[in-house]
Formats: sequence, C-alpha cells, structure tokens
Amino acid sequence: MAVHAADMALRSAMIIDDHPLFCDALSMTLKTITGIEDIDTANQLGDALAKLDAGGKPDVIVLDLNLPDVNGFDGLIRLKTAAPNVPVVVVSSMADNRMISSAMRAGASGFVPKHSQREVFRAAFDAIGRGGKFLPDGFVEVDDPNTPATGKEEALQRLSTLTNQQARILQLICEGKLNKQIAYDLSIAETTVKAHVTAIMRKLGVQSRTQAVLIAGEASFANLLPNGPDAP
Repeated sequence: MAVHAADMALRSAMIIDDHPLFCDALSMTLKTITGIEDIDTANQLGDALAKLDAGGKPDVIVLDLNLPDVNGFDGLIRLKTAAPNVPVVVVSSMADNRMISSAMRAGASGFVPKHSQREVFRAAFDAIGRGGKFLPDGFVEVDDPNTPATGKEEALQRLSTLTNQQARILQLICEGKLNKQIAYDLSIAETTVKAHVTAIMRKLGVQSRTQAVLIAGEASFANLLPNGPDAP
C-alpha cells in the first residue's frame, strides 16, 4: 500500500540489523531493485548513531526493531531525532497491525515485514523514493478504543515531533534548569529558549513544564537522545 508525493533520489542507504547474513542479503536486494549503490551497515543502534553524528547522511535508513541496544520504539525515535529529515523504513519480523500502527505513529516512513518477497521491497522503496509512505498489503490501522496506545507509546509519539534543539532544551528542563541557565548552556538568547519551550509544550499537548517532564519520564526521554543522557 504505497502513498506517493514528490520524487526524491535514493542514492545511499544505512541498514541497521544485528544479523550479518540478513544485512548482506538486503544490501544485495536494494542494489538490484533500487539502484542504490552506497550502502552502509550497523549491527546496533549505537554504531548507527555514531556514524550519523560523524557526518553520515544516507538518503534512507532501514531499521530492525529488535536490536541488542534498543527497547521497543526507542531506536526509531533516536534515529528521527538524530536525522529528522531522513526517511526510516522499518523491516521487522514483528509485523502485526498494532506494531505497524505504532511504528508509523512513532515516525517511520514505511514498514516491510522482514521476510517479504523482493517485489514488496521494490514497492516500498519506490514509494519512499517518491517522497511517500509504504504499508504492507492487508494492513489495518489500529485505532480502536479497545486497544489504546500505552502511555509510553503516546509519549514517544509526541516526543517524535520535537526538533533536535527542542529535544536538548527538554532534556535540560528535565534536569531542573531555568530558561536563563538553558540559554547559557546552549549559547542562545533567553527569548529563544522561551519560544522553544512554548513550542515544546504545544507539541506535547501540555500546559506546564512539570507536565512536559512527566511525559519525558514516561518515555525514558534521556535515553532517547542521540548521544544519551550526557548529550551537550
């Protein structure tokens, strides 16, 4: 199920998966069906984030949800924070409707069940290359009041909308710092901090800094930042 928008060239990719054979097979598949030649791999999220931090700029990221240093959708959120403009395609063996719905709400641009046929991967990357999204055939969005999102899923969804700078400021708010201290730490004007705090509360749907901290706590926010809890 592909949704198309404006075309974009896909010339490079990063595959994050801790199974070397699958990485090799998917690399060969992508080179064959998409024409992507520059493919980097990482066997855990930390390695991928380090490469992004060092200047790596793939046109698309392929992510397995089940990694040794990832808990649930934390990896997806951290990637979207580290590389907000790069589409992330989740390729996972956990492909029920609830999982797919949660991944898309957390910021994924597409979801492909791990053992899909080559044509499914072709359709997915064609959709992403056109600036759209991809969902597997037969997918039914889970938006049922009888199966609500968990508190952590809700928190992750809201936090995924923050920019990198807003994420840093929220981290400092969680540390109990005032606007003046945040401005000093980030070398920006206090009025700029105030504007960011207003935007953060609007995106999180809260009315106070305390409520923002509670949402961050629900999602273990400090562990979601690109460089961990000690990020500058």
